Amino acid sequence: MLSRLLAAAVKLFIGAYPRWRGSQPSPAQRIYFANHGSHLDTVALWSALPPPLRGHTRPVAARDYWGSGIREVIARRGFNAVLIERDRDKCQGDALQPLYDALDAGDSLILFPEGTRNHEPLPQPFKSGLFHLAQRYPRVEMIAVYLDNTRRCLPKGSPVPVPLVCTVRFGAPVALRPGEDKAAFLQRAWQAVADLA
Repeated sequence: MLSRLLAAAVKLFIGAYPRWRGSQPSPAQRIYFANHGSHLDTVALWSALPPPLRGHTRPVAARDYWGSGIREVIARRGFNAVLIERDRDKCQGDALQPLYDALDAGDSLILFPEGTRNHEPLPQPFKSGLFHLAQRYPRVEMIAVYLDNTRRCLPKGSPVPVPLVCTVRFGAPVALRPGEDKAAFLQRAWQAVADLA
């Protein structure tokens, strides 16, 4: 019920209109990776997916922000989010283990490989987690996504969204090439998102 209410609220306030440019909606297991400009990004991308796909598509969220209070209720009950620890000192074992667990269970993921919000139109360089997921899960489709206008819909420090139209552009899959190194793959993945801007 909370999931439906969140999706309806997003559609009402910012639209989150999907534009499928290099791929189409599919029940195939996927990792949707996108630019990150606002706390609205997660709900915008998730809401842009067709309702049948939302049930098994889990956003990845930072435990330090989404791990307590009302935010945790929204993250866990609204989106079934995968919470990860960003502080390596607080992390036991592999920081990506919660993502591995979700993918091993057959879920799809939404993640923001910049690692933090960015207020520029183009993303910051991607962190290495995306490369490690591509290596470990070669059969999972990695779909580039560009979120347009979310940073203006919820500016940093604003508690209430500004009613502007937001679009979610889905690009073509980006697969790890044989022998491709981390830097080359991350640059190609970054470019795939930037090309959708």
